[in-house]
Amino acid sequence: MTKQILLIDTVHPVLTKKLENAGFVIIDKTKADKQEIINIINDYQGVVLRSRITFNKDIIDKAQNLEFIARVGAGMESIDTEYAKSKGIICLNSPEGNRDAVAEHCLGMLLSLSNNIIRANRQVKQGQWLREENRGFEIKDKTIAIIGYGNMGSAFAERLRGFGCEILAYDKYKTNFGNDYVAECNMDKIFNECDILSLHVPLTEETSFLVDTHYINNFKKDIVLINSSRGQVVKTTDLLNGLEKGKIKAACLDVLEYEDTSFEYTKKLTDIPEFKELSAMENVIMSPHIAGWTVESKFKLADILADKIIAQIKP
Repeated sequence: MTKQILLIDTVHPVLTKKLENAGFVIIDKTKADKQEIINIINDYQGVVLRSRITFNKDIIDKAQNLEFIARVGAGMESIDTEYAKSKGIICLNSPEGNRDAVAEHCLGMLLSLSNNIIRANRQVKQGQWLREENRGFEIKDKTIAIIGYGNMGSAFAERLRGFGCEILAYDKYKTNFGNDYVAECNMDKIFNECDILSLHVPLTEETSFLVDTHYINNFKKDIVLINSSRGQVVKTTDLLNGLEKGKIKAACLDVLEYEDTSFEYTKKLTDIPEFKELSAMENVIMSPHIAGWTVESKFKLADILADKIIAQIKP
């Protein structure tokens, strides 16, 4: 019997085309709500999703015929992967697909911040010509620390190679990844030497609110923080405290603590006092979780995932 794959979220059509050509049947349920998905999940051998619906233990238990769950993206926090694996279900994702987009976005945010480009652009358009007030700082000779050296962290390091900065990297679950431009190190070295900190970790119990006041106060220098991982890796109230005290000199935030699990919307930001404070700070720049959101990454995320499904699952 031909295997049926349930498509829960909209993805680039290359995924559907490749899987159908390989002999799978794709059923589009991108407009179905969670209850409808629960009612029909037992009919399917595979699921392709992004983050609209969380695949927890309850849903997995109803999926008696499921062989795989595939996420078009990097983070897997919307899937109870350990429970799925205990049921013999293969879990797949495609972090290779948006690594370049995330790396370029992080670099763009850092350059915009260091050269006051966003503020200066606004001022010039308002007829203000303020040069000394917009004197920036250079990345050259700074020490940039990367926490999490997977696809995103390593891609960011590659983009920094030509800037003449020292690049340090720490990954709790990887070793022997240092090379001629990245120094693998422990957190003590990062706490002592870091000027700019970039977060590239998944959201897990370990990393939830990893960056809090205690963490921030461990840094010997005042730092610039870049977060393109997950909003809940950084505790917003403690970030604000660090900014107000100068321990954090500036921040580039592509993600916020207040995002819904689907990432498609947040709580009403203007009703959140901490957000109002952040948005009033000239040394904080923000974007709406779009670091990995390019035309090219949309294709690559789907294309790579389709190849992984075809390689591991027989139609």
